Formats: sequence, C-alpha cells, structure tokens
Amino acid sequence: MRRNRLGFAGRLAAILALAVLLAACAEKKAPAPKAGAGLDPAEARAIATEAYLYGYPLVTMEMTRRVMTNVAAPENGHAPMNEFAHVRRYPPAGFRDVTMPNADTLYSTAWLDLSAGPMVLSLPDTHGRYYVMPILSAWTGVIASPGARTTGTGPQTYAITGPDWRGSLPSGMSEIKSPTNLVWILGRTSCTGSPSDYEAAHAVQNKYLLVPLPAWGKPAPPAAPGRVDPAVDMNTPVRDQVDALPAGPYFRLLAKLLRDNPPTPEDAPLLARMARLGIVPGQDFDLGALPPELALAAAGSPAAGQARMASAARSTAETINGWSVDLKMGVYDSDYGRRALTARRALAANRPQDEVYAVSTGWYRGEGKYVLRFPSGQLPPVNAFWSLTLYDGEFFFAANPLNRFSLGSRDALKHDEDGSVTIHVQHESPGPDREANWLPAPEKEFNLVLRLYWPKSAPPSILDGSWAPPEIELAR
Repeated sequence: MRRNRLGFAGRLAAILALAVLLAACAEKKAPAPKAGAGLDPAEARAIATEAYLYGYPLVTMEMTRRVMTNVAAPENGHAPMNEFAHVRRYPPAGFRDVTMPNADTLYSTAWLDLSAGPMVLSLPDTHGRYYVMPILSAWTGVIASPGARTTGTGPQTYAITGPDWRGSLPSGMSEIKSPTNLVWILGRTSCTGSPSDYEAAHAVQNKYLLVPLPAWGKPAPPAAPGRVDPAVDMNTPVRDQVDALPAGPYFRLLAKLLRDNPPTPEDAPLLARMARLGIVPGQDFDLGALPPELALAAAGSPAAGQARMASAARSTAETINGWSVDLKMGVYDSDYGRRALTARRALAANRPQDEVYAVSTGWYRGEGKYVLRFPSGQLPPVNAFWSLTLYDGEFFFAANPLNRFSLGSRDALKHDEDGSVTIHVQHESPGPDREANWLPAPEKEFNLVLRLYWPKSAPPSILDGSWAPPEIELAR
C-alpha cells in the first residue's frame, strides 16, 4: 500500500486546494469550466474509472444504509436511523445484506446521521465476554474500535460527533470524532450458539444504548417509527445493486454524498481531475452534458472499475500457503483501489488487530475432498477465538443439511492420534467418525475464510508472519 506522506507544506497546499475547490462548488455565481473541456475519450475514461473506484465505498455504504434502515421499527438486523438492530441468531443461508458475514458473533448494527448533532454510545460491563464495536466512517475506514482488546469489557460511554460539531461533553464521556456525518456501527458480540449462551449474549446486546446527546441522562422517549420507502429494493443484494448502477446515476449519487461526507485533503488532486468531467461535490452530475464521445467513454467506467477490482484482488494482499492475508484492512489512506475492493468483498472489515481474514486464493468445488490440517500445537494463535467459514461463489453462506457454516476453536473438534486437528471440507459426509470436523460444501464452487479474532501479537503470530495458516490439501 502506498502511503501519502505529505510534509507540512504539502499537506497545507492540499488543504488549500481542496478548500478552493469546495468554495467554488458552493459559490453558485462562480463560472465553472465546461465539463469535458480539453479532454479526449481516453482521458475521460481514465478519470471516470478513477472516480468510480474512489467513490465505490461511499456509494456502497449509502446503498447498504438504505436497505438496512428501510423499516418502521428494529427487526431482523434492520432498524431506522440512529437505532440499534440486534441480530439474535447467526445469519441464515439466505442472508444477503453484507458479503462474507461471520457465523461466530452476533451483530449489533446501527446507522447514524450526525448532521443533527452527536449520538451517545453506551456500552455495558460484559463481564469478560469478548466483543468489538467498530465504528466506520462513510468511507469504510474504522475510526474507533471500542471492545475487549482496546478498552476492556467494563462499562464505557462515548459521544460520536460529526466533522463540523464543536462543543463540550459531560464528564466521563469520551469523544469519537467522525470525518463524515454518516457513520455505521457494526458491533460483534461473541456467542457459542447454545441456547444458554444465546440468552446471555442477548442480555449484553440489550444494554448497548444509543441516544442523542441532548437526551443523555433523561428518560427515553418512545421511538418514532421509521420511514419505509417502497422504492428501495429490499431483495437484490446491495453489491449487485451498486454494480448495476450506470455511470450517470452512480456519479450523480457520488456527487451528492460528497457534500455531506467530505473528502480528505489528500483527495484534492483526484477531485480536481473529477471536476474536469463535471463530478463536483454537491453539484448535480449530468452525463449528457459531456460531448457524446466523452460521455460514451465515461459510461464504460463501471465495467472498467469492476475489472480493476477483480485484478487487484490478486495483488493487494500477501499470499501465504494458498491464503490471501491482508493486514491493512480498516485503514486505507489514499489506496482507493484496495478500499473499493474491500468494500466489494468484505464491507465493514475490522482492523487486523481485532480480526485477521485469511481468504483462500483458490476456488474449490464440492465434488472434491479437501482437508485443512493443523499440526499438533499449531492451531491459530489468538486471544479470543478462531473459525474457518465456507462461502459460495458470491461470498455468501451455502445451505447444507447440518446448517453449519463454520468450524473453529469453540467447537468440539476431534484431535488425531498425533495431536493434530484435521478439518474435512467436502459435499458428502466424510463418515460418522469425522462429522464433528466436517465443514459441508455445496456442489458448485466455494471459497474458505479463516478468521482470527484478536490475534496474538507476540510470536507465534499471524501479525508478524511468525505463524501462517497451513495449505488446503486434497484428502489422501
């Protein structure tokens, strides 16, 4: 990943350039250069593709927000804005809201609009139960991760504030400053899935609290019903909705979102290039305003951007024993391509210190018989727990007769005679004596993801390369 290491002078220049650009956007009387002036089709296509990748996380977040908040009251992991929705069971095979969901923790999710003021997040004493409460900006960067690793499991209170808020907070309340007014909280609470542990985890979830700052410490008023928009597509997976957007509507939405979710100073050079195509924060974008040959070139940017992401999937992470391991998720700086790819494949990914994802680089089919063998004493080194999850060709859960989507350290895995642990991944049962270690696979293609929750930092550790996941092999 390339890091933008601007010195003070360079950063100041970038800030001034961005300020000038935004001021020009806000000044209605200021004459704007004609969209497309001085560009040829190749340049227009290149700029549009850059803009597509740059805006992909922001557009994906907005489209996800629309689906997940399009309810009158909290239900099935959806809730109106500024309210928690708690998932009370592991997601089923038909779950399509977020790619690569986990079957290890119960989600507690909330979408916040900070334009009206701060929201207070209150977290209870979980009495040692592992949880992580990542807070994401509209650009998908993790701006804070309260939880077992960072702040412990005792009670905590935070005020999540927007980019323009200035004020004072009550004593004992910490501020989490968001660079955008749109914020997504995607909390994860550990749960084994047993009836008794479901009950205990639900008691923790019930104490996660969100209230506007002025209402903190006062009796909670009845929640107003959310507005349901019948025009929102609640059936098509969000990723498919985003990928299907033509260039015109896509860039029109991006320009609108940029008004309320400001870009960073480091984005100024790209914003200047985007402005040459008429993509300007807060201004309506009209693809038809471009000369026909430029409009045709820009219209191909969604396909070009998606192809660029597919290509980047093979190079943005380190490959170890057939696993792609990205230790830079959650913080992207100006690596727009990697940020877009993560939003497409693993929206709301945690920081590696909280969770490491190892994704198999190969695709497998159910007629094959595969094993993942951990030698004795070499199970994934974690402070919390680990799991191996199977996904279908679209990175969603695959239905199976055991309703089992993952296996890991919290399962009663059988050890081999030499102390090793072998997980069997195949469509047909490996036999009654091996079913405890069987991860059922679909008949068609599938992928595997190994998750390490709160990986150990001291060797052996995946964070420093002193531990690596073993290779997936064909069963002997």
